[in-house]
Amino acid sequence: MKQTFLDIYQKNITRRGADKLLEWMEGTDFFTAPASTRFHAAYEGGLLQHSVNVYNVLVAKHYDPSADDLESFTIVSLLHDLCKAGYYTVSYRNAKNANGEWEKVPYYAVDDQFPYGHGEKSVYLIERFMRLKTEEAVAIRWHMGGFDDSAKAGSFAIANAYEKYPLAVKLHLSDLEATYLHENRGE
Repeated sequence: MKQTFLDIYQKNITRRGADKLLEWMEGTDFFTAPASTRFHAAYEGGLLQHSVNVYNVLVAKHYDPSADDLESFTIVSLLHDLCKAGYYTVSYRNAKNANGEWEKVPYYAVDDQFPYGHGEKSVYLIERFMRLKTEEAVAIRWHMGGFDDSAKAGSFAIANAYEKYPLAVKLHLSDLEATYLHENRGE
């Protein structure tokens, strides 16, 4: 799966700084981290799998080569959850095994060393190396839709974002489909 990610990234993203971003990613756990603690792709390499799944859905369902920029679609899909690099840790808890005996079993826990939000943290991390277009930054920022803690009732920010930037809607829909229809849900 890592080679698939690298092939897509290196073929479709040619923007200045993309190579430095990828180099930084190689120094993190991005390629081995889970996508979540229990909701989807909650296994080693789950974040990598999820990122490729979102890319596949976004391009297959929403990409129009005559109107859309493949580089933008690739950036937002492969990097929307960059914030999860260095976000999880392995911890242990007691659980009964098949014989009914207690044993320590590993599980993923959140260890957020840089609590900067979800989408906005991904945007921040990407822009340390590579400039994003406004529509890309907005799409990544709002990819969680109403699941984002800051999408509070009464705020029109997310509606305005989706109205102005269709890529944001397309990324959100692709993230939902990859998460709930294509990935192994945890316990």
